[in-house]
Amino acid sequence: MKISIWPNMSIAPDEVLDRARWADANGYHGVWFADHYMPNTGSEEIQRGDTHECWAMLPAIAAVTERVRIGSLVSPTSVHHPAVLANRAVTLDHISNGRMVLGLGAGWQINEHKAYGIELQAPKERVDRFEEAITIIRSLLDDDVTDFHGTYYDLSAAPSDPSPVQSPLPILVGTGGNRMMRITATYAQEWNTWGDVAMATERRTAFLAACDRAGVDPATKTTSVQSLVFLTDTDEQAASILDGPMGSRSIAGTADSLLGQLAAYEAAGFDEFIVPDFNMGDSPTQRTERLQRLHDEVVSRR
Repeated sequence: MKISIWPNMSIAPDEVLDRARWADANGYHGVWFADHYMPNTGSEEIQRGDTHECWAMLPAIAAVTERVRIGSLVSPTSVHHPAVLANRAVTLDHISNGRMVLGLGAGWQINEHKAYGIELQAPKERVDRFEEAITIIRSLLDDDVTDFHGTYYDLSAAPSDPSPVQSPLPILVGTGGNRMMRITATYAQEWNTWGDVAMATERRTAFLAACDRAGVDPATKTTSVQSLVFLTDTDEQAASILDGPMGSRSIAGTADSLLGQLAAYEAAGFDEFIVPDFNMGDSPTQRTERLQRLHDEVVSRR
């Protein structure tokens, strides 16, 4: 199982680029970046906070690295037109010499849609639109010309020049819904989820079942997972963290315990584990020190 990192979109670009260089030099698999415009509140309430734009950051990350994959985790099709996403991804594939992964989702964050006047449709219509969007994107990435006439999008003889460096350029979808999983199985190469070992394993089992229903060999799909990671000195500290509100989306424990939990993800079949730095501290120095400690005591020992 490969290990990747996910810098918080709130931290300064210089720190993001330093972290990307660090990941590139230390054998990490990928660097991911979220695609949002403001902190999430779970409602229409606006919360101010620095939020750096994904599609401006990804080219910079590509330019300062040589080996790691780069990708959006994930770009909402409620916000971005599929032709724009496909063309951005192809250009970034060329900038990075074949390291781009196009992460997609249907869109979900209420406050950014409300604040910017972007329609957030009811779930069924949102997934209908997503299915049209990913169909178009897959065609634009793979075919010379795309014709598509649907409910939400209409493309006529749309060219795809240049072709991506990769064949195919991978699409990743982050989702947990049954219909979205079927769409992912049909059109994407990678599937992503959040969760501790138990939650993630249950969701991965559901994704494999969706592949079977779609008539797709699950072995052809890459699966990835992220959780907040807390390296603690004692089991008691870990238990307190896991009893908190983010417990089901976290792993916590001593170095040996975390090694065992990562091994459990791998045994469950996950191909990639993504480490967010969201909980690693309030300053660049603190975040850097905690990530380095995690690398030294856990990641490098695998």
